[in-house]
Amino acid sequence: MKLKTLKPLTNEYLESIGFSWHTDDDNTSYISDEIVSINENEANAYYEAANELYDMFCEAGEYVIENDLFHDLNIPFNLVEIVKQSWEDDVHWHLYGRFDFAGGIDGQQIKLIEFNADTPTSLFETAIIQWAMLKYNGLDEASQFNSLCENISDNFKRIITLDSDVSKFDEYYKDLGWKILFSSISTSNEDEHTTKLLQHLASEAGFNTDFEYIENVGFNEEGIFKEDERFEFWFKLIPWEDIAIDESELALILTQIINNKKAIIFNPAYTLIFQSKGFMKVLWDLYPNHPLLLETSFEPLENKKQVEKRCFGREGANIKIIEEDGSIEVETKGEYEGHKAVYQEYTELPTDEKGNSYQAGVFYAYEASGLGFRKGSKILDDFAKFVGHIVE
Repeated sequence: MKLKTLKPLTNEYLESIGFSWHTDDDNTSYISDEIVSINENEANAYYEAANELYDMFCEAGEYVIENDLFHDLNIPFNLVEIVKQSWEDDVHWHLYGRFDFAGGIDGQQIKLIEFNADTPTSLFETAIIQWAMLKYNGLDEASQFNSLCENISDNFKRIITLDSDVSKFDEYYKDLGWKILFSSISTSNEDEHTTKLLQHLASEAGFNTDFEYIENVGFNEEGIFKEDERFEFWFKLIPWEDIAIDESELALILTQIINNKKAIIFNPAYTLIFQSKGFMKVLWDLYPNHPLLLETSFEPLENKKQVEKRCFGREGANIKIIEEDGSIEVETKGEYEGHKAVYQEYTELPTDEKGNSYQAGVFYAYEASGLGFRKGSKILDDFAKFVGHIVE
């Protein structure tokens, strides 16, 4: 793989644009000073793979709904109703998600690892930071596979038009005056500033917007409130599965709100289907041996090197890489042991000459919209670095 070393952005500059999570706990920079150089054909392959997979996800999602496979996917029972409701009503628009891929460079076949469909990290990094890195180093910032800001802004318009033609937004919206409330938890700068970036993109699209920490938001069967003001749209950077497990009363109220058509929530509850790593098993059943997929099962695979992961694990926690003979090459601990196990065929990630592994992330917002990379060990954890790219 080809890497280019750049002059790193200063912490002062990063903080000036709201990017405060630039240094990891071990005091190393979270943003790599190297970027991955790819060619136009490789960029196009990532674009086509994400678009094809999203169509497959939608078809497989309908299969999950029709066959009531929520328990198989480890989806909490108290969200099943709201998942169904959001799936069946087109007003519940999927704003964005991030496909994680192995391969795609150096002639390696692209393989889907998982889809972070609800609250994917690295949106700020992909949309803003790697653009700033190229500009800061005197490179052409347009030489990227990256239209993420524009596409998310257009997708906000589509929550009104429900149409690919975003030019209809002004016609539909001008007399409605609806507002979007954006919320994150108050204890995470990363979540807050990522949420405020999305708020900015919605404002650029033409919406009136507001922000409030989730602990200060009011909920009842009549809607979602900041103080006494009711909002027809609510964006929350809180995982649906966390709401189901930690805030069961809120899950019930949100179900009532959706059923009563008092508010629309982003990302919609049906993204929990896509978010579940168990969904990879459904895809494999429906599209066996598809070149973009890895064999996946709820039981250990026979005579294959594989990865054991949890349906709703995050940040590389509770993962095992298991050899063909059943021995464990490497494993991580974490807080997701109680979730259902999934077994996925192992595939090598591209590596540099130092042995670092690289995983591609392609954001999807109505179409494939932006590429970035994460660099780390064989299991990418919370210490993985963000790596930008350039198309040359």
